[in-house]
Amino acid sequence: MLSSAVETIKIRNNIKHDENQYLNLIDDIIKKGELVDGRNGNTLAVFGSAMHFSLTNGELPLLTTKKVAWKTCLKELLWFISGSTNNDLLNEQNVKIWNGNSSREFLDSRGLINNRENDLGPVYGHQWRFFNAEYTNCDDNYEGKGVDQLDNIIKQLKDPKQRYSRRLLMSAWNPCQLDEMALPPCHVLVQFNVLPGNKLSCSLYQRSGDVGLGVPFNIASYSLLTHLLAKHCDLVAYEFCYYLGNCHIYDDHIEPLKEQILKHPYNFPKLIIKNKKDNINDYNVDDFNILNYISHETIKMNMRK
Repeated sequence: MLSSAVETIKIRNNIKHDENQYLNLIDDIIKKGELVDGRNGNTLAVFGSAMHFSLTNGELPLLTTKKVAWKTCLKELLWFISGSTNNDLLNEQNVKIWNGNSSREFLDSRGLINNRENDLGPVYGHQWRFFNAEYTNCDDNYEGKGVDQLDNIIKQLKDPKQRYSRRLLMSAWNPCQLDEMALPPCHVLVQFNVLPGNKLSCSLYQRSGDVGLGVPFNIASYSLLTHLLAKHCDLVAYEFCYYLGNCHIYDDHIEPLKEQILKHPYNFPKLIIKNKKDNINDYNVDDFNILNYISHETIKMNMRK
């Protein structure tokens, strides 16, 4: 059985496909990872990984060796872009991925006794759009407060004289407000880069990656963001570069992932963003059309808080 699995992986790696980078990371962690008793369970972990995914010709790196819930991923991304930290708005769209971190019990465990349930504190959206603005609650209006990092990037990307800047960075990691967050950010720093031909690339540094569940979402999310900014700023999506610090697999994810790495990837789907809007906040799920997404079946794994 082992020799058959090894042969399957060899055959798969002889076929050029960007998804093999992810599958090989899984294989590497299972074979070489160190056992760590972490904050929320035992993991196998390695430190340091890099993957590059092409976004040319509308390609979207949505993993195919298992089914990825891309609409859930997109709804979360648009929620980040809006600047919201109110999990009620995700629940209204049947998105439950933040529920474990916004329960009364979990918030209290973080010392956030004054946050109402589903108030996540100044997490991603707040930092993207209102960086370091004093946080009161998820229902308040923060317009004009803090630093709108995303809007600053958009303005520069739209300006032919500024779009080649090497300073197009957006940080979700704010040490001043970490203790106010339900969960300190995992994907902490993103940089955009434009090359001649108006080719837009995105580089993400992620301090901690749940390889079984989180990483497939992160690949899709920041690739979608890059495509969206390219559309919005009249550029061409080119590449997503993904750098991970702690890459880990939870102990109960190991067996499902052993099965996943034996599957052969299909071609990635194509993304069409139908309409260009005047305001980045005005995009909605219906503006995105994914063509020819073919995948293997869903692989069920438990989500950690």
